[in-house]
Amino acid sequence: MRRLLLTLSGVLLLVPLLPAWPGGGSLRGDDEPVPASVAALRRQVDRILGQGRYARATWGLLAISLDRGDTLLVRNPDLPMLPASNLKVLTSAAALHHLGSDFRFQTFVVSDAPLVDGVLEGDLILYGTGDPGISDRYHRNRFVPFQELASQLAAAGVREVRGRVLGDGTFLQGPLLGEGWEPRDLNEWFAAPAGGLSFNENVVSVRIRPGEVDEPPEVSTVPEHLGVLVANEARTVQGRARQPLWLLRDDPRDPIRAVGEISRTGRDIWRQMTLRDPALAAAHAFTHTLRDEGISVAGYPGALTRAGSPLTPRRVWRSGDGPRVLATFRSPPLREYLRAVNQRSHNLYADLILKTLGRLAGSEGSFRGGGQVVERYLEEVVGVPPGQAVVMDGSGLSGLNRVSPSALLATLRQVQENGEWEALWESLPEAGSRQLFRRMSRTAAAGNLRAKTGTMDRVSALTGMVRSADGERVVFSIVGNDLFSEVGAKRLEDQVGRALAEWRR
Repeated sequence: MRRLLLTLSGVLLLVPLLPAWPGGGSLRGDDEPVPASVAALRRQVDRILGQGRYARATWGLLAISLDRGDTLLVRNPDLPMLPASNLKVLTSAAALHHLGSDFRFQTFVVSDAPLVDGVLEGDLILYGTGDPGISDRYHRNRFVPFQELASQLAAAGVREVRGRVLGDGTFLQGPLLGEGWEPRDLNEWFAAPAGGLSFNENVVSVRIRPGEVDEPPEVSTVPEHLGVLVANEARTVQGRARQPLWLLRDDPRDPIRAVGEISRTGRDIWRQMTLRDPALAAAHAFTHTLRDEGISVAGYPGALTRAGSPLTPRRVWRSGDGPRVLATFRSPPLREYLRAVNQRSHNLYADLILKTLGRLAGSEGSFRGGGQVVERYLEEVVGVPPGQAVVMDGSGLSGLNRVSPSALLATLRQVQENGEWEALWESLPEAGSRQLFRRMSRTAAAGNLRAKTGTMDRVSALTGMVRSADGERVVFSIVGNDLFSEVGAKRLEDQVGRALAEWRR
């Protein structure tokens, strides 16, 4: 790679001169003669995207040969569009740039109370720094991280806690829910609140079982011991239930209400919902784990909700007087979490990675702070012009996000050049596999194409890389807005992916 020497205030700078790249204000080559094979590919893709009502959708499309550097497909490449979960490509790339694939989150147990003959004369604080994976996704069971913390406390001589466990998620700031999230989604697992301390991916399953006739049904949660409040206003009836049983909550900060009827002989009813206070739920779960591991805890769990609470990051790390770190749990490396981000399209993982970027590489650990870090990375490192990316969260759930196809492809190229490509590549779903819902099975794209999907109301997107029939590496981004059907749009995306995989020079 060529470099240019510049001086700024007497400081010598070494600036990389990157090859020209579409969408970055550099030469696009649109006026150059188009080879017959490329022209044929473009006509084929025009026919695909022009089918029926999809011809009236807004399409952004760009495909570039990494090996030749020429533009194969182009349509509205610089248009900022709703990217849905394709935004996770930007979150992943910025995280790999600033944090690295080996980055690990840490969760601490700290206290400033004296420890006398095995008795802690005060509170334990469970202090999170954004780890989304304290769950059974990466551990034998969801309580394993807390069991390891409890074992370290026991090894340090703690047998009894005279105070209580306080969950502290204040390492990350700002609202737990993103701006522009659809209100009707806020009870669903994919809109889980993102704070500094999480447990069970910040969701709980509520189980309703029939009780005795004319009595309330039985209500339980999985996992148990999270302090989840359910106002049981439902009734068990003989025969058919005339009023269906519903679990309701208009605002995710409110208690859950069970209303309606359930038949005495009916099946159990299950409903998964987001946790209203993740830090408090984690404190409940850790209290239960301590007691199970033989450490008694006297007080009722609580949560610290303000950054000015007894513990702040500065006090946690200070030596001498003040809180002492009694136990530490380290997460799996970031590269493993990126598989949840991109293969499972898990919003909580992406949003907590974004907030962590804001905390460690920006002004604050909030959605906006993390969004500013990603936007700055795109402009200063990738070379994306201002205005081609508006980042409101890490997941793409916000209807206020905007990204151009050229910004997505320039990001893929930057990661490919910076040494972290393998971590991103391995995290992307593979065509023909379960990771990509068996899409493009039994085609030239199967086992070849890897790409991030994206789906919202009237939005569908696919961004990744595929090898052509000649073995050329082709990066591509297809973003559709104002769609008649997202399901139908995905069939068109698959046809484009197959066309690229079968294309020859």
